[in-house]
Amino acid sequence: MLCARQLSVKGRRLDLLPPTSLQVARGELLLVTGDRQDQRTALALVLSGRMKPDGGTATWDGTAGVRPLRRASALVDSPGVNEPEQHLSVTDLVTEDLALVPRRYRGALLSKPWLKVNRFEDVAGMWTEQLPPARRTELLTALALANPGTDLLVLDSPDRHGADPAGWLPRLTELAYDGGRPLAVVATVTALPDNWTGPSAEIGNAAARPSAAGFCPDNGAEAPPKSDHVDKNSGVTGGVAE
Repeated sequence: MLCARQLSVKGRRLDLLPPTSLQVARGELLLVTGDRQDQRTALALVLSGRMKPDGGTATWDGTAGVRPLRRASALVDSPGVNEPEQHLSVTDLVTEDLALVPRRYRGALLSKPWLKVNRFEDVAGMWTEQLPPARRTELLTALALANPGTDLLVLDSPDRHGADPAGWLPRLTELAYDGGRPLAVVATVTALPDNWTGPSAEIGNAAARPSAAGFCPDNGAEAPPKSDHVDKNSGVTGGVAE
């Protein structure tokens, strides 16, 4: 389970991320709304362990800190961070992303066989900017899950590719509720889709609260065994987690 209490990130004038609390367990899809792209991206970075918050705490399976989040999570399609470059072909994108899979899991992962096995041969010759929203979401999430250690998916603003939630919502729902590999899935979005009745939260929802007692029960799940893997292909600086 991912539990976040009063997470915040300071900005130069206004908070980049106002205090926000939320929780999501494996087998759930949580949609978090926010008007500003920079706030949605900041939250996605913090929840995936790519940025250290200035305030609040985030835990994964009861263990606090950015490292457990970093090991368990995949940040997907974050604008200005790791969204696919427009000049890349789908085949080149797959080659690059598979190279980032931890070596012990990588084996003989090659782009062409991977595209065939995962049924993306129909888009292999396209540029990434040509991908329809639904296929883009399917491809990027499948690449994130090439790492079997991924239990938490954090998608940054998938609704920016089109107004129709059919471009991303069915895929995320499928992944969250997959009985064979249930995932905790978080998507930051501008607004909730019509008729959405699942879990949701709002950026800044803890700004006026003295505490976040309603979130993240203290008797959370037992922490998983520690992993000796550290992703050395994604070094970052400054306020972003090491």
